[in-house]
Amino acid sequence: MSTDPIKFYNRYTGEIEQEKILGEKYLRWVYGTVPGRVSLHVLIKRAIFSKLLGATKNSRRSAKTIPGFIKEYGINTDELLKPLDEFEHFNDFFYRKLKPGARPLAQGNVVVLPADGRHMGWQDAAEMQGAFVKGQKFDLPALLGSNELAEKYRHGTVVLSRLCPVDYHRFHFVAEGTPEPAKRIPGPLASVSPYCLRSKLAWLWTNKRELTMLHTERVGDVIQLAVGATGVGAIFQTYEAGKSVAMGDEQGYFAFGGSTVMTFFEPGKITLAEDILRNTAECRETYARQGDLLGHVCTQ
Repeated sequence: MSTDPIKFYNRYTGEIEQEKILGEKYLRWVYGTVPGRVSLHVLIKRAIFSKLLGATKNSRRSAKTIPGFIKEYGINTDELLKPLDEFEHFNDFFYRKLKPGARPLAQGNVVVLPADGRHMGWQDAAEMQGAFVKGQKFDLPALLGSNELAEKYRHGTVVLSRLCPVDYHRFHFVAEGTPEPAKRIPGPLASVSPYCLRSKLAWLWTNKRELTMLHTERVGDVIQLAVGATGVGAIFQTYEAGKSVAMGDEQGYFAFGGSTVMTFFEPGKITLAEDILRNTAECRETYARQGDLLGHVCTQ
């Protein structure tokens, strides 16, 4: 496993920054040593481990760790919908809601990012490689759980949005439309940290996933794929299938852990934001928040 620091481009500062990683020593041990990899396959990637970890984050005692977590990672408490002393446990804070207006939507004929996080994007999914190290390619049929969908989106546009444990952990619809029920794709729960994906990108298409198809008028059929990870014992979908949603409406949330949302557009429907394209070409993620610009809608 590569131990090079994880660096990303921050859309708001215009600078290349280094990620401060929760549990970095643990990740290095699990994914970078022989005893760690044995533990991964015997226990850590299994659902029971994440459920047990999640149970500790649901205990009332875990609420005492919230102030230290906020201080350590510089989380903006002015955005919180409810006061700190009203969080019943750590998970309650982890999937916190924000005040109205905390995530303003990009304006114009656009689609928006589904979540706070570090984003990579490919205009053509056939070129989707080198996400965290050059030479690694995606297995699209395995990722989507369907050869038919893989063929439909083979030359479509893809955005991979990686949520760190320090991020706001609710995810939202990228455009207005009507969503189908979420389709569950079972799997283990390995980490989706770049430390781990550098050595095995396949965790993205073997981890537990939930696929939602969003039917839209402006950009055709959009896939929003929620990918679980270590500690994410459950992915919670909060939308109502068959009921129209607006761009930016909440789709769901993850419980404790790192996680990922992948968004797929049909070919020729959108043009990705320039900074996402530029940084992805350099194997670098772009940090941006939910509701900010993902791409412009093609008008032809």
